[in-house]
Amino acid sequence: MNNLSIADEELLSVYKQIGKNVKKYREKKGMTQLELSQAMGYKSVSLVSKAEVVIENVHFGLKHLYAISKILDIKLSYFIELDD
Repeated sequence: MNNLSIADEELLSVYKQIGKNVKKYREKKGMTQLELSQAMGYKSVSLVSKAEVVIENVHFGLKHLYAISKILDIKLSYFIELDD
């Protein structure tokens, strides 16, 4: 079995697309970053605001995405839809 090599830039691009998708669905539900953060159990928007645009290498993990999908009542798979 060959080892898969994924360039850092490629992975960063995926994280950014996931962040854009979270923002898109959050806004469709009419939620602010603060409201989503609080629903996730955070007191500030720090994680959500940074992860939506991947600042300081902060990105959403699977646990975050699962929680957000439950909060927004959407399929988890919607977050990983990638633009071609």
